[in-house]
Amino acid sequence: MEEKNYKAWLYLLPALLFLGAFMVYPLIDVFIYSLEEGYNFASQSFSGIGTYNYSYILHDTFFLQAVKNTFILVFITVPLSTGIALLISLGLNSIKKLRELFQTVYFLPYVTNTLAVGLVFMILFQKTPYSDGFVNLIIQFFGGEAIDFIDGPYWAKMFVLCFYTIWVVMPFKILILTSALASVNGDYYKAAKVDGTSRFRIFTKITLPMISPSLFYLVITGFIGAFKAYSDAVALFGTDLNAAEMNTIVGYVYDMLYGDSGGYPSYASAAAIVLFAIVLTITVINLMVSKKHVHY
Repeated sequence: MEEKNYKAWLYLLPALLFLGAFMVYPLIDVFIYSLEEGYNFASQSFSGIGTYNYSYILHDTFFLQAVKNTFILVFITVPLSTGIALLISLGLNSIKKLRELFQTVYFLPYVTNTLAVGLVFMILFQKTPYSDGFVNLIIQFFGGEAIDFIDGPYWAKMFVLCFYTIWVVMPFKILILTSALASVNGDYYKAAKVDGTSRFRIFTKITLPMISPSLFYLVITGFIGAFKAYSDAVALFGTDLNAAEMNTIVGYVYDMLYGDSGGYPSYASAAAIVLFAIVLTITVINLMVSKKHVHY
């Protein structure tokens, strides 16, 4: 038994070394940076150890705005994208002919460059001196007033960002859910039909429990991915996200490191640790919920 354990650890050693070098050590290093007060980037020196960096970012209006934007983005896009993807997957699963063609069409946005999709969304939503944009033309056709979704009010910009994020992440979710639905044993459905079970009850008592592991996986990865959002906002509103009031926590970290106000790795590290704590908390809550509602 001891020899087998020795071999198992030997096989795991490359992966453990990789995780230690590129995940554990950077996390510890970032935590140490976050506690170094008065850090000087040029001389690589600091004046003391404490929690000032955390106090600074928690009172920084730019960071608080980034936290607000990130939470709005997370709690709107993750449930909506998962729900819409489930509805589309159910529709695709009921199609016999051309199913593979429709799956390919729905998956295309996932392999398209993020910035290219962002440029298309800017053309659709941005109001310019020469054009009100395609979306505004539709709004005006139904008697509404044109809205500047890119440089206009906050709610309009957040709507575009959420819409864009859902559009980008939904194809992957459709692929996973379509595969999950296809793997459900058809005998369950046959038995339910023999008993005269309604479609809604079949969906809630057979389909949902059988695909619950895939749904749980998509929710967990969706939350983590949404909390790391940054490129989506840049694609729509440019690099000066603070001026647009559309920055995210990851964008704030980047700005503190490399932006116009950059050169403050201690502040960036503190923000990164706060983000890590938020993501870890949300993940633990999801894991606790999954014990009751996920069937393996």
